[in-house]
Amino acid sequence: MTADSLVPAAPPAGLNVFSLAGRTAMITGAGGGVGAAVAEAFAAVGAKVLVTDIDKDAAAQVSDRIVAAGGIAQPYALDVCVGADARDAVAAAAELGGGTLHILVNNAGVIAPAMFPKMDEDRFRKVLDTHLMGSYHCSHAALQHLPADGTGRIINVTSAAGLVGTIGQANYGAAKAAIIGLTKSLARELARQAVTVNAVAPLAATAMTASIRANEKLAAKTLERIPLGRWAYPAEIASSFVFLASDAAGYITGQILPVDGGTVI
Repeated sequence: MTADSLVPAAPPAGLNVFSLAGRTAMITGAGGGVGAAVAEAFAAVGAKVLVTDIDKDAAAQVSDRIVAAGGIAQPYALDVCVGADARDAVAAAAELGGGTLHILVNNAGVIAPAMFPKMDEDRFRKVLDTHLMGSYHCSHAALQHLPADGTGRIINVTSAAGLVGTIGQANYGAAKAAIIGLTKSLARELARQAVTVNAVAPLAATAMTASIRANEKLAAKTLERIPLGRWAYPAEIASSFVFLASDAAGYITGQILPVDGGTVI
């Protein structure tokens, strides 16, 4: 065996490395915000998408938009905190793809803000259960359905809060920091199966940031920390997920990609 024999052949000339045609994706928390934008972006470049959300009606609305635009999607009601439900959802996504799930996006999340002296255990656990255990449940269930041909992807969602900390949301910061550790550990483990695992740390105008944007003082302080001086639209965030899901990112794993206007530099 020569060194050159370990280098895969280059893709054919003219191949669209950003296409997801022939691939199936499952996105959690896809009933709105970034998750919905990712679902629509994936479908627009050819993926079949299982749109999951704890709110079935919200998932159905996103799925309907995708189908109306000519894409393939199905809605699915999912509480990621329930392991058995996560396994059923992953199985449904794989069935949509003829037995294979190529891309899992762990996006579901909640917030329960409070300064730490007033942070009770229930509030702390609620956030960790949704973000961290939800990512665990779906990722673990996906293992038997992910292909080992270099197209398997797990994309987690973290936050600047997990990278640099936050005030008033220690539960959220802890959960997002844990997702970074999960991402890097899974990237090392699943590399032997040619599955890449990365995370995106977005900052966008969504329902989760609505309370900040509605508070004049908080909104001004937040914008001061964003070098580009504005919030992103969810669709701007979605393109980074398309990149990480595509062949263009086939040699990238274990990385955290902040898409936050330069907030974390």
